[in-house]
Amino acid sequence: MTQATDQAMNVGVFIPIGNNGWLLSENAPQYLPSFELNKQITLKAEQYGLDFALSMIKLRGFGGKTEFWDHNLESFTLMAGLAAVTSRIKLYATAPTLCLPPAIVARMASTIDSISNGRFGINLVTGWQRPEYSQMGLWPGDEYFGRRYEYLSEYAQVLRDLWETGSSDLKGEFFQMEDCRLSPRPQTEMKIICAGQSAAGMAFTATHADYNFCFGKGINTPTAFAPTVERLEEAKAKTGRDVSSYVLFMVISDETDEAARAKWEHYKAGADEAAIAWLGLQGAADTKSGADTNIRQMADPTSAVNINMGTLVGSHATVAALLDEVMTVPGTGGVLLVFDDFLKGLDDFGTRIQPLMRSRRHVTGGMLAEVA
Repeated sequence: MTQATDQAMNVGVFIPIGNNGWLLSENAPQYLPSFELNKQITLKAEQYGLDFALSMIKLRGFGGKTEFWDHNLESFTLMAGLAAVTSRIKLYATAPTLCLPPAIVARMASTIDSISNGRFGINLVTGWQRPEYSQMGLWPGDEYFGRRYEYLSEYAQVLRDLWETGSSDLKGEFFQMEDCRLSPRPQTEMKIICAGQSAAGMAFTATHADYNFCFGKGINTPTAFAPTVERLEEAKAKTGRDVSSYVLFMVISDETDEAARAKWEHYKAGADEAAIAWLGLQGAADTKSGADTNIRQMADPTSAVNINMGTLVGSHATVAALLDEVMTVPGTGGVLLVFDDFLKGLDDFGTRIQPLMRSRRHVTGGMLAEVA
């Protein structure tokens, strides 16, 4: 195991805006998304000192026996509601950029900035699952796969223009702005997240975003994502901007390593094969851009029961030590966590895991429990 670090870790929760969270399994907890559930999760995250909550956008699911992600809330309206009932935690909504014009997104963001008193930011996604957009007549054609970050670059420039100056006159290939106005503007700098892992995605992030989100890899291999961060560091060197990496992990914890491993094996045994097959089909549709690393990883059948994200399985002490290891990778700002059971998982994180973490001593008041 890598030497522990004292570097402070930021922690976020990827709230379950879609049914069943991130487990494509008949043996996993089965539930529909609701504002009440996401409110409870976000308030727990705030109570335990987590730094941010992020909601994705998904407009069409994968089907299968579990109807995986066939039931979803909408990201901006959800986060507006959460902004009104929270007081400290930062909130990020996801903009489906093929559906929402940038001037509208800029105004929605400014509104939620007002509701939250400056605690809001945006995750920009280009769209990789064709049926999400073709069902509405909004898919621009498969050639879009090869140019989506060119489109997103203009989109982000319109957002920055409006937020920073209150107007945009951008004359681009995709957007033609004519003295477009925004007021009131956000009271604090609006942060942008991107999760693109291709060369084009990394270049976009290094130029326009503030944070890059990437997948963890494997089971209990907390630093396996390091090559992705290294690629971002190379891209940053060309732009000179400060962009940090955040890593997505699933946490499956219990009193002992054996009990946690048994839960993980149980989830795998109930894999929703039809939903996993749909994910693979959609992930292979992009033949124009080489596909983002994240999308290829999601569609890999190796462990698609949890969308192949890095998974930390073990006792509370084991998971705490593994999370501390994450911060030994230079350029890492923190983690974005999902849980097999969000409410219990957050309670376990806040009361059993976080107090054992060196990288969260700034939250727990410096009281570090002994880890055997």
